[in-house]
Amino acid sequence: MPSRALSFGPVAEAYERFRPGYPVELFDMVMTYAGRPVLRALEIGAGTGKATRLFVQRGVRVTATEPDAAMLAELRTHVPANVRTIQAAFEDLRPGGSYGLVYAAASLHWTNPAGRWSRVAALLKPGGVVASFGGPGQLADPSVAEAVRAARAPFLETDDVPSPDGTPPGREMQWPGTELRGSEWFTDVKQSVIERRLTMSARDYVGHLSTISAYLELPASAQEQVYGRIMQVLPETVELAADIIVHLARSAV
Repeated sequence: MPSRALSFGPVAEAYERFRPGYPVELFDMVMTYAGRPVLRALEIGAGTGKATRLFVQRGVRVTATEPDAAMLAELRTHVPANVRTIQAAFEDLRPGGSYGLVYAAASLHWTNPAGRWSRVAALLKPGGVVASFGGPGQLADPSVAEAVRAARAPFLETDDVPSPDGTPPGREMQWPGTELRGSEWFTDVKQSVIERRLTMSARDYVGHLSTISAYLELPASAQEQVYGRIMQVLPETVELAADIIVHLARSAV
């Protein structure tokens, strides 16, 4: 898992171009749950700043942390100069108890499970909120999805990131809600889904795949082959079911 977590730097520009941003509905959901103004937030694994912008543009002072220098450099070109940025892994952040919100956008699964929740709690003010959100984009047309699975099969059995605690996809409560419910550090765990459908060209869809860790771990020659095979089976445009699964919890200390 650690090698996959640090595989995105070489494709930072593609990540910015092909990964979708986050809707205002997500911001409203987090703030409604918080129940009080959030002035300062810390972001774990900010990437190129897709979620950073959502919160910063609505008046939250965000400290964006990211271990990959190339990803952080890309982020800095898209956010205001007053956004504080730190090149650091989550595990290296110093506890401070000064944030009303700690959040992670499709990045929490890359963190070390040992002491994960005590570290988050140590960064929060009493009663502060942790938010984790994201979800894989799945091809909405089953026949297209099957064609893509067959095209990539010689190279990859799956391009999914497995649940860190082994929770199966059909379970009502998904990770990290499962861990949060069992944690002494958090309470009032909620899971919500923001439905989202995206339409993109076949070329942009392959561009999106080029930012997924499973493909990035392949040798360069294999990447070129698998992208070519997938392009051959795609229609001109594709629709993605790209629902955002949101987990929220409140510090119990």
